[in-house]
Amino acid sequence: MGSATIFFWLQLPNVTKNYRTALTITGIVTLIATYHCIRIFNSWSEASTVSSKDGGDYTVQLTGSPFNDGYRYVDWLLTVPLLLIELILAMKLPQAETVSLSTKLGLASALMVALGYPGEIQEDLSVRWLWWCLSMIPFCYVVFTLTVGLAEATSMQQSSAAASLASPARYLTVFFLAHLPLCVHGQECRPGRPRGHHV
Repeated sequence: MGSATIFFWLQLPNVTKNYRTALTITGIVTLIATYHCIRIFNSWSEASTVSSKDGGDYTVQLTGSPFNDGYRYVDWLLTVPLLLIELILAMKLPQAETVSLSTKLGLASALMVALGYPGEIQEDLSVRWLWWCLSMIPFCYVVFTLTVGLAEATSMQQSSAAASLASPARYLTVFFLAHLPLCVHGQECRPGRPRGHHV
């Protein structure tokens, strides 16, 4: 991902001026993700040891240091809104609509992630469900906006080629966003999970 950041930013002079901001954001997203992947790896290395007896199966043992789940959420809190803003910028909508949609989708996606984190650190299953349900409200708003709210804007693209790219980009974004509540929900449904250990 770090290499992707370098590539994206080196390509800026080769991209039409209207799309440079979107490509700059792409590089920022991969840079943030690179940093957090390194931090997550370091946290995992401190929280566990991997060993093998006589060349057999590998086992993972907890060291007692907590694995920091917070890095994932900080990463999502920064990158998910940026990715949605990037999509809106790439669609070349009128300026007022671009600002409005970027603000709404950015804030809604940040709220979605922020509401998910309290559920991650709870021990009580019913409380985890509560926070999951709360985070699904902005999630559904984002999905609705991408699939229904932007349908007309997609059809009004300046060329049929642009429209044919914008529509799959919207649905691909929804597809990748869908892993957030599913991933988090899978973890939050495990009663008795030790807090801070998510190895």
